Amino acid sequence: MTQNHDPYNEAPELAELTLGKSTGYVAEYDASLLQGVPRKLNRDAIDLTGELPFHGSDIWTGYELSWLNAKGKPMVAIMDVYLDINSVNLIESKSFKLYLNSFNQTRIDSVEMLEQTISKDLADCAQGEVKVKVIEPKHFPQSRIVELPGTCIDELDIEVNDYDFKPEYLEDSTDSKNVAETLTSNLLKSNCLITSQPDWGSVMIRYQGPKIDREKLLRYLISFRQHNEFHEQCVERIFTDLKRYCQCSKLTVYARYTRRGGLDINPFRSDFEQPPESLRLARQ
Repeated sequence: MTQNHDPYNEAPELAELTLGKSTGYVAEYDASLLQGVPRKLNRDAIDLTGELPFHGSDIWTGYELSWLNAKGKPMVAIMDVYLDINSVNLIESKSFKLYLNSFNQTRIDSVEMLEQTISKDLADCAQGEVKVKVIEPKHFPQSRIVELPGTCIDELDIEVNDYDFKPEYLEDSTDSKNVAETLTSNLLKSNCLITSQPDWGSVMIRYQGPKIDREKLLRYLISFRQHNEFHEQCVERIFTDLKRYCQCSKLTVYARYTRRGGLDINPFRSDFEQPPESLRLARQ
């Protein structure tokens, strides 16, 4: 099964991460807390060694952002972050949480300065383009809970006895009819590459091309249930598997994972459309 490997032996770079280790919290600003994970580690494994077949962003939402204003008064906000997928590194999530907590007792003169500081620090760590938007409480009423667009395939009455990851579920999964449709599932679950803690998500697949058998697609998505990879890596694997087995002429894969430690990670990969405005699902 996928979870029986040792990620530290396969990628020594991961041994330096704070993820999975006991750490203390720093309450004053410290950009050095941020840690990056080379995207190359996973992309080599799925043969993404040349020009990427997709574009997109890792869309983060931070719900536990707090700092002190110039007078020392505590402030709170929600934060949206768009990290371009052409960055050298992805941002390791625990280090991101520790970094954000380092603002808790730090005086910042303005929201604009906070956005600029976080943008620069994340860009330096990821070695790529980052956009940050801080949403103040006065704008909270504009936020609303929505669901991913498309047809949910979770009501299919299937029996499942095998939970090993198997891209082969997608073999012979298309017919000769070409369609354009959007399918969703709330049954995506994978495990953290380092800690094996469960990561829960919903996924949207929008495609054009040969019609995909929905039962086989659902079995494929369920097969991630014991699979150990970071969120971003799972979405890129789904994209490449659908391209390989289903010959989609156009494809978007967008997953929204539930939050952990006040952060959710929502990878978006597409070869024909741009990332949407950040949204919030009921489980987020």
